[in-house]
Amino acid sequence: MPSARDLGLGSGILPPGPLNAITDVGGVTVGHRTLSGEGLATGVTAILPHQGDLFRQKVRAGVEVINGFGKSVGMMQVAELGTVETPILLTNTFSVAPCAEALVRRAIAANPDIGRETSTVNPLVFECNDGPINDIQAMAVTAADAEAALEDAKGGPVLQGAVGAGTGMTSFGFKAGIGSASRLMRIDGHDYVLGALVLANFGRAGDLVLPDGRRPDPRRTAEAEKGSVIIILATDLPLGDRQLRRVARRAGAGLARLGAFWGNGSGDIALCFTTADPVVHESRAAFQPVRQLAEDRIDMPFRAAAEATQEAVLSALCAAPATTGRTGRRFPALAEWLKENPLP
Repeated sequence: MPSARDLGLGSGILPPGPLNAITDVGGVTVGHRTLSGEGLATGVTAILPHQGDLFRQKVRAGVEVINGFGKSVGMMQVAELGTVETPILLTNTFSVAPCAEALVRRAIAANPDIGRETSTVNPLVFECNDGPINDIQAMAVTAADAEAALEDAKGGPVLQGAVGAGTGMTSFGFKAGIGSASRLMRIDGHDYVLGALVLANFGRAGDLVLPDGRRPDPRRTAEAEKGSVIIILATDLPLGDRQLRRVARRAGAGLARLGAFWGNGSGDIALCFTTADPVVHESRAAFQPVRQLAEDRIDMPFRAAAEATQEAVLSALCAAPATTGRTGRRFPALAEWLKENPLP
């Protein structure tokens, strides 16, 4: 399926990475488990910050709640301690529990001392409501499905659109789902990358604004703004956890460029982690050095976060095919609208 850039909807001024995906950040991998058929259109998407033991080698992170209408697990500890210690799973609202169980069991299998000789583990799961398309009450996602998404994780191009957790998601009245993009940053003579992966399920039909100024409107009747979007940002730029939260906050600028205003019923959450300088679980040293970007140089990652988020959402929309929901409502494909409404 086409990406936003394939259809002339690239965003911003910073150059994209080679894959224009979160996997442009070295060591980051993405996997999916898709469930479809018999009223089901759902799944799990996994993001692994690196290929080692995340419990023993945590990554620094910051989380920003733009609007808190959500049922995620694990954010409180990330906000408090500034680290991520499991892979990150995305799924539907009623499937957070089995995904969290899968992460806990996976961590214990690799670290039998968890909860006995050392601390417990903080599973990190985010969700959006795919109920308009998927029969969410079926609660079809299992811990085995979450494990399958984790096992599927790989580098290279990221499958986008109606796949994994994005199978049943919609945005701005169109079919949406998983999208990804990246931006290259040259700072002090060194090259860094920031990548975004979004689970797009937000935006009122008629509010979408494309980079070229067009406003696609597939709606038939007026509707309230509701839904959710989860934004996962990854970078190899050395940043402190406070700075990572500041970068995560700029994902909101990317959403605003698209026409979103974060309505009352929307759960909009951004998390940013860095693969630079992982944090060991049990340090023998009393003090740990932390490298971080000078504050007067942080505008570039701010811009990268906004641009990558905007384009990742557009790619989620462009890659997803038209779909009919469980109630009979049709969610058209943005790619089809673009074909029918070319620029003059």
